[in-house]
Amino acid sequence: MPLSKVQKGKFSFFTIETGRFSLDGGAMFGVVPKTMWSKKIESDEKNRIPMAMRCLLVHSSETDRLYLIDNGAGTKFDEKMSAIYGLYYDEGTLESSLAEHGFSVDDITDMIFTHLHFDHCGGSTAFNENGEAEIVFKNATHWVSRKQWVNANTANEREKASFLPENIEPLRQSRKLKLITEDHEFEKGFTIEMVNGHTKGQTLPCFDTDNFKMVYGADLLPTHAHIPLPWIMGYDLYPVDTLSEKKKLLEKWSNEGRYLYLEHDAEHEIVTIEKKGERYSAGKSLTLNEL
Repeated sequence: MPLSKVQKGKFSFFTIETGRFSLDGGAMFGVVPKTMWSKKIESDEKNRIPMAMRCLLVHSSETDRLYLIDNGAGTKFDEKMSAIYGLYYDEGTLESSLAEHGFSVDDITDMIFTHLHFDHCGGSTAFNENGEAEIVFKNATHWVSRKQWVNANTANEREKASFLPENIEPLRQSRKLKLITEDHEFEKGFTIEMVNGHTKGQTLPCFDTDNFKMVYGADLLPTHAHIPLPWIMGYDLYPVDTLSEKKKLLEKWSNEGRYLYLEHDAEHEIVTIEKKGERYSAGKSLTLNEL
């Protein structure tokens, strides 16, 4: 199926598929019972649900910068780890998705990480012929929040397994890493929201141009089923913080009529946010082509 794209004002947006994987449904929905979450997303015989690693490519006609937001898990996992996570690439790879839109990794000027868990930054590096991990985006500045970078390098035992050395160390040595704070603006119309419930210093890219508003949900809102306030991942380090962040941001985004771009939803690329009383849910399901 062809990848989607759209131009809104000075920004052109392109869907980038980097592969699919599977995670335990119970972990993905925390305290929500399976009898409830399985009605929204079905699990396999191992209780795993299908997960996209859907990234976003953005070109600015004003600055001619080509931004890539996250880049999936990459291709460095061995056969055992690939089997554990059910990795497959039927929907496309990072390189094939970029090529379908007429780009390559060398065209990326800005590599933006929402955070540094392996399924969001693994495509940043690849093993060379000597088995050493090297930076893939050789012409890009790599952006991550200062809070997340500190967290990734001082992670506790619960989160440490998500920060893989083969993803982190080449970034440290590259001299292409830039650390940002919560008030960072990449350019007019492209800002971030910073949240700390899932992991400290996660950044959510926000776009505002010509009356068009969209936010990249990352792991605050990984699927359409995570929009209701109590539906919070078991992976989140600080779930009560996630709850307060969702309350604040869903109120704001629903009032703004902001579209939500979903990184991990295998079936839904973009949704609108609906509010009924104090309850939030997914509204219309769209692709970039349909905006």
